[in-house]
Amino acid sequence: MENSIAIALSGGVDSLFSALLLKQRGIPLFGIHFITGFEKTSPLNQGDSFPEGPGFEMENHPLKAMEETLGFPIKILDIRSEFKREVVDYFVEEYAKGRTPNPCMVCNAKIKFGTLLRRANLLGATRLATGHYAKIIADDQGRFHLFRGADPIKDQSYFLSLLNQTQLSSAIFPLENLTKKDVRRMAGEQGLNPVLSSESQDICFIQECSYRDFLSLQPEFSSRPGSIVDRSGRQIGDHRGLHHYTVGQRRGINIPASEPYYVIQMIPEENILVVGHREDLLVSECRVAKMNWIGEKPRSEMEAFTQVRYRHEAVPSRIIPTGEDTVTVCFREPQAAVTPGQGAVFYDKNEVLGGGWIES
Repeated sequence: MENSIAIALSGGVDSLFSALLLKQRGIPLFGIHFITGFEKTSPLNQGDSFPEGPGFEMENHPLKAMEETLGFPIKILDIRSEFKREVVDYFVEEYAKGRTPNPCMVCNAKIKFGTLLRRANLLGATRLATGHYAKIIADDQGRFHLFRGADPIKDQSYFLSLLNQTQLSSAIFPLENLTKKDVRRMAGEQGLNPVLSSESQDICFIQECSYRDFLSLQPEFSSRPGSIVDRSGRQIGDHRGLHHYTVGQRRGINIPASEPYYVIQMIPEENILVVGHREDLLVSECRVAKMNWIGEKPRSEMEAFTQVRYRHEAVPSRIIPTGEDTVTVCFREPQAAVTPGQGAVFYDKNEVLGGGWIES
């Protein structure tokens, strides 16, 4: 499998159709599917032993049945320890700090284009393809640029904003110019049906329970009831544990008032939940840390469009560098529910300039 391309296969239609597109181009190809240990019906559990080597044969895995249909071999990779350490532990730690994590951004940078890419290289692949809806373009100087995918609804460039130049140089996104509707239609015409799931879940490692229940089952996680206060600091109620809430949340506060209360802030060191009314959610600026600049790092103020969560429309803002990897974002118009722990991603029209983590 030397000098071939690896295609990451989740079992859903996006990755399977991406594989078919690459196969039709005559590209030497093999598939890789990773086991996290958190699958609904995982063939491996956290305590199971695993044979040495970058990949292993698992003839009874549902994806292995696709080898004949797709026309290339599929390797199953065990990344349970890496996934637990980089994604699940991060998720638990962020909630313990009173922040709202974004595991997909971490997974893409640390797992798919980190662990998985390295394993693919060991198996002989020079590049890694995935079913993401995003686009990569290389310029004349050999630098790589990340853009939104053609489907404005399905675009996943936000989740890829922490990739660096080396990772982007190794990435292929065959669905870059397609919409989800296109993919479903053409996959159906080819008789290509999802093997494991039709769609990715919001949090892939949480199965058949809420994230709150998942957190409560983690031995390293602890939470306790505490006080709910208003903007003036007056106690007006009690909360069930800070992990039950996120900034901008309205439901679950259960405090009668002339107008609804929303979560404005969490103060984990004091175990306090701060609430206010809708207008109190608006902020004119935020601090973003651990910045990853895909292009050249700005040395002075710049204008950009800032997206503060996946389903948020990117809005005009001024970006002010304040440190080696920190910036202050000044929104042209105040924004609601800017949430610590979520990603802030900066765009120039459809191009991703970089991204980081909202601190405050």
